[in-house]
Order: sequence, then C-alpha cells, then structure tokens
Amino acid sequence: MSQSPAVDAGTRIGHVHLKVADLDRALGFYCGVLGFELMQRMGSGAAFISAGGYHHHIGLNTWESKGGSPPPPGTTGLYHTAILYPTRAALADALHRVVTAGIALDGASDHGVSEALYLRDPDENGVELYRDRPKEQWPFGSDGKLSMFTKRLDVEALLREREA
Repeated sequence: MSQSPAVDAGTRIGHVHLKVADLDRALGFYCGVLGFELMQRMGSGAAFISAGGYHHHIGLNTWESKGGSPPPPGTTGLYHTAILYPTRAALADALHRVVTAGIALDGASDHGVSEALYLRDPDENGVELYRDRPKEQWPFGSDGKLSMFTKRLDVEALLREREA
C-alpha cells in the first residue's frame, strides 16, 4: 500500500458528539464536574458545551440514545474522548474536580509525551484528561524515533500542583 502525503500539520480534531442516555445527567458531569460551559441547549435532545466560549468542543445528544445503555464490551465504537489541558496545574484542577465528585479513575499514566487520567462519564464513555509535555521533553530512542511508554502517574504529586 502506498503512503499518501501527510495531512497538514495544522489539522486538529475540533469537537466530538456523544450519544447519551440522559442529557441532564451528562451535563451534570461535563459542566458540573469538569467545568465546561453550556453554550446552547436544544430542549432535552441536545446540548453544546465548550471551554473558553468556543461554539462547542463537545456535543451531547439523545437523538438515538435516550434511555439507552452503553455498548457491551467486545463491540466497536469510541474508545475514549481525550480532553487536552494547557498546563499541569490545569490537569491537577481537573483531577481535583473528579476526586471531589467521588468519581473513580480507571487509571493514571505517564506516557513520556503526556500525563493522562482515565475515567468514565455517566454513560460509560471513556474519558481521558491529559496534558502534553513540551516536545523538547519527549522521550526519543538512540535511533531518533519517538519512544513513548506507559508508567504509573503519581496522582498525589499531580494534585499538589493544583493552583489554589
């Protein structure tokens, strides 16, 4: 298989839409716990939320899923939505919000290039909360290739970095 030219380096994933069973419950998590701002609500069918006043980073809807249950293990679909925080202190604040809300983490990892927290939203969708390290700090092997890894993230040390 021949390789196509690389996509433009400025390309980003702009937003995600999640099917949820209960819109109010989902808003309670994404806005009430994580702190996203409600930009627009369309009755009980959909809501659009963001960080910093953007039109929306996350769309939540019940159009095909009202009252539904999560897909069973062993099926295809979204593995997780990854939410990128700009600083370690901002990630620490997100962790504090999650812990204060009594939400359990599925995991917490140092990947060399990033630090990540893994959890589930009320609809059992995977959520990754992470921050990237500066590229100069990424691990590279002696061959010059990126050498990511997965190590346990010190969650207590991260919490201490939270700005009051």
